[in-house]
Amino acid sequence: MIQYIAEDIKMPAIAKQKLNRWIKNIATSYNKTTGDIAFIFCSDDKILDINNLYLQHDYYTDIITFDYTIGNKISGDIFISIETVQSNAIEYGTEFADELHRILIHGILHLCGQDDKTPELREEMTHKENSALEMLKAGDE
Repeated sequence: MIQYIAEDIKMPAIAKQKLNRWIKNIATSYNKTTGDIAFIFCSDDKILDINNLYLQHDYYTDIITFDYTIGNKISGDIFISIETVQSNAIEYGTEFADELHRILIHGILHLCGQDDKTPELREEMTHKENSALEMLKAGDE
């Protein structure tokens, strides 16, 4: 089951059924199935607290993914700072919805085993995000 939860902010406007189909299709393209996935939308303050508490990082970020995947069934808790997504959309000159979709699929790609710890891996991750976003846009047509 894929859940969308707003923790200390207003729930962003999202098309849950469409996103669920998209996420499942992306998982399938990596030979994975979806288990229990929770997207928890939160504030910058909340994600900073999580980053400090669980990762011992003292900085803001747009996403933190806790991976509970077993075998080929992806599961996890994905915390997303809506405030950072909004500021990133402004910084990168994109629509908020597009940036949110990029962050959503970024978390899913992590659950599918993709990494972004080096510049080369970050470039590969961005390419995979772009491919996934094209699939989502193709579904709109």
